[in-house]
Amino acid sequence: MATALTLALLVATGCTSTPDAPAKPTATPSGAASGAVAVARVCAEPAAGPAATPAGAVTVDPAVVGDLASKTRSNPPHTTFWLLPGTHTLEPDRYAQVVTKEGDTYLGAPGAVLDGRKTNNYAFSGTAPDVTIRYLTVQGFVAPHDEGVVNHDMADGWVIEHATIQHNSGAGLMSGARQQVRANCLRDNGQYGMNAYKTGGPIKGLLVEGNEVVGNNTDDWEGRQPGCGCTGGIKFWAVDGADIRGNWVHDNRGPGLWADTDNNDFRIEDNVLEANDGAALVYEASYNAVIRNNTIRHNNWVEGRRSADRGDNFPFATVYLSESGGEPRIPARTDKIEIDRNVLEDNWSGITLWENADRFCNSPANTSSGDCTLLVKNTGSCAQPAIATAPLYADCRWKTQRVDIHDNRFTLNPAVVGCTTKCGRMAVLANYGTYPEWSPYKGEPVAEAITGKQQNRWHDNTYVGPWSFVAHDPGRTLDFGQWQGAPYRQDAGSTFQPRTGG
Repeated sequence: MATALTLALLVATGCTSTPDAPAKPTATPSGAASGAVAVARVCAEPAAGPAATPAGAVTVDPAVVGDLASKTRSNPPHTTFWLLPGTHTLEPDRYAQVVTKEGDTYLGAPGAVLDGRKTNNYAFSGTAPDVTIRYLTVQGFVAPHDEGVVNHDMADGWVIEHATIQHNSGAGLMSGARQQVRANCLRDNGQYGMNAYKTGGPIKGLLVEGNEVVGNNTDDWEGRQPGCGCTGGIKFWAVDGADIRGNWVHDNRGPGLWADTDNNDFRIEDNVLEANDGAALVYEASYNAVIRNNTIRHNNWVEGRRSADRGDNFPFATVYLSESGGEPRIPARTDKIEIDRNVLEDNWSGITLWENADRFCNSPANTSSGDCTLLVKNTGSCAQPAIATAPLYADCRWKTQRVDIHDNRFTLNPAVVGCTTKCGRMAVLANYGTYPEWSPYKGEPVAEAITGKQQNRWHDNTYVGPWSFVAHDPGRTLDFGQWQGAPYRQDAGSTFQPRTGG
């Protein structure tokens, strides 16, 4: 078994370089339950594009301002464009952009860069499907908040491979259905590396494989708009069917991966999620996922410490499931959320299963705005008196249910994390329901359901370090014996080895 990051981070996309290690500790835990995870290190040495003109390609000259946009306009669909080495630019107009046509392919020669010069909003746009972009650096574009630079109009079937998309405002990428994002460096963008959102969604089918996603949210949107929920490495909205595998998601200012509102059927496997300021993974108001064989370390040190310093007792997690669970009535490759064979090492905390009693369709407390669950078509139907009875009493809520957490290894050394309190916690809990006045979920029924009635189960895990456990509500902290005992009966078959000090 590998015991060093240089073994664990073999490049899944064919690059075998070993660039300088990140500043934070990167040793792979010995005895890791899931073994070494191979992920992409593509930013240090991206794959090179064709050095000679591909057969039939149109050559694009960096010395001619706007040559790429002009030649795209003047050529038919399904044209291949080869960008010569050098810095390519668009006309110096905010809305100058490359409006793609169906089946177009853009290939960068070694050293080809498309630079927005902090002037142009968008690089590649249009609704044409099946566009391919490879071996190209795209940088310096200034997309507005919540918008993106590449595939700005969320067209379907795009393939983005071996590209470096960096130093842009907004999101480096947007997404359409059937999009494939492979072996890219998504680095230091103002808001997201990718914003997987499609107007009118959902996005049917998405592959994110072998990418390095690092340093995004340089514009600190959560600081500028507190509570916006609009930061991180990659954000997913209403994606139905996603494979997220073999990525290295690290050092993002905020969460690493965040699936938010009516996502379904995710497989998040064989990734390294490391040193993100917030949670490594947030799965929120969504359904049916497999989270397996990931290495998750050194996450949430910034936001976890910040919450502890302000006296917040909520168990801020490294893997955070908020109003998310398995739902057999929604077609997917699984009918639960299964979290297994992961290694979580020296994160601020562990896994939190949370359900906000006041968050449901048509409630003013619903942070998903006018959205409703995938089980209710008419948000307005979630009102009295119908919401107080079946089926709407259950179906108007996103529920944290059918979560199976097993065969993971959780290690914590407080000296490494730099914490003395409010860290190293596992949790399954809800708040006391109070709002709105007509809510049928007032009081403790949601806390009782998530804790004991919704098939949320830890078992056969390994714990090393001073872990504690929170159940039912934030004020109920348990030791391992209480967590395993009645009435919670969690972590059957698990082992617990306390460790303190360095």
